[in-house]
Amino acid sequence: MSQDLFSVMDIATRLNLHVKTVRNYVRDGRLKATRIGKQYRISRADLEVFTGHPMPPTPSEIAKRHRHVEVSGVVQIDAVSPEVAAQLENSLSAFVRGRAQPEEPLRINTIYDENIGQMKVILLGGANETGSALKLITALLEK
Repeated sequence: MSQDLFSVMDIATRLNLHVKTVRNYVRDGRLKATRIGKQYRISRADLEVFTGHPMPPTPSEIAKRHRHVEVSGVVQIDAVSPEVAAQLENSLSAFVRGRAQPEEPLRINTIYDENIGQMKVILLGGANETGSALKLITALLEK
């Protein structure tokens, strides 16, 4: 159980009540609170006892539970023939499609400029998947 402490204003907002109403509940003893200085603080557990049901997690708790790392990058490859560009594009497409139960999202787009022999690979996804795609690019170019 979380040890979050909420202010009277937080409780009023969460319960869609006026601040004075929440203060009266505290003063009447209907809502247990701790006085810190001149302000009241209500624990999550006491709030759940008062309302009779669990309170949804705070935004900070959601952020901690759903932490996500995403990478976006552009790989520029010079001196690329049309054949090598096609091979890279096909291999990267197969890599994205062939992942068994991907844990992280991954998007790869390629752009090839035949006039200057330059290819750009745009990577968007989780750190592990993007790292694997970069290793694949390196391996294909070292052939």
